[in-house]
Amino acid sequence: MKRRNLIKSIALAPLVLTNTETFAKSQPKAESKIYFCLNTSTIRGQKLTLPEMIETSAKAGFDGMEIWVNEIEAYLASGKSLSSLKTLLEDSKQIPFNAIGFAPWMAQDSEKSKQGFAQMEKEMGMLAAIGCTRVAAPAIGATAPIDVMQSAEKFSQLLELGRKTGVMPQLEFWGSFGPFHSLSQCLSVAVAANDPDAKILPDVYHLYRGGSGYHGLKLLSGDAFDVIHVNDIPSGIDREKLADKDRVYPGDGIAPYQEIADSLTKMGGTKILSLELFNEKYWAEDALSVAKTGLEKTKKFF
Repeated sequence: MKRRNLIKSIALAPLVLTNTETFAKSQPKAESKIYFCLNTSTIRGQKLTLPEMIETSAKAGFDGMEIWVNEIEAYLASGKSLSSLKTLLEDSKQIPFNAIGFAPWMAQDSEKSKQGFAQMEKEMGMLAAIGCTRVAAPAIGATAPIDVMQSAEKFSQLLELGRKTGVMPQLEFWGSFGPFHSLSQCLSVAVAANDPDAKILPDVYHLYRGGSGYHGLKLLSGDAFDVIHVNDIPSGIDREKLADKDRVYPGDGIAPYQEIADSLTKMGGTKILSLELFNEKYWAEDALSVAKTGLEKTKKFF
């Protein structure tokens, strides 16, 4: 290159960079698409049937539900079918966003893990039949310390099973479960799986209970997760002594909800806010009132 042309190229470089940056800044990032979901645990204590839970969720104004696998099994045991459950959900305009199951797929014991995968495949088949495209995949069966690469290999196999059935596993961690209790552990396994369909399932309570905190959410892209369990942490209880039953409505505790909401809204992608509570005080109240209250309190931030 002639010296004259080289100098000319260098002179133009800042202008090109400036124009590129200006263009990039002029393209606003799309905000997250928010859906409101009722996890059936929130109204479990009222002893409703699954059809009654679906009716309650619809009347309260939720977009859909997060149903537990054992509730589907109880529905089937009553003589009803998966096709009738799918019809009921469709007629009620309730999307089955996700399901909760407890198959020991991550167990280090090979035989137990094999049983866990068989259980997951069976449950995924049931969920596919009702139009549910996701299932929680907590680290059931794992013992400390977990091997990240070994767990990632199992998660990769589970993702393959998800593609086969059409029901994708969402890798979940629990704050009080020693072997797999933090956001960093969950992300390590998900990243090591090196799979385009890998997603995690965070929970406001578990982020606090396991010591992860909430700043890590700002480091995640919109593709990192679809579903997040929303709830809050009551004041006055030591973190290590908190239990699931202590969870309260979003905004009624010490979690920095506006900060969390801002992170989730700006993150992009699909964000399904699933109200998951196990509060016995709420279970003693009217189910519809609890569902409506939980939705109203969540919507204050979103």
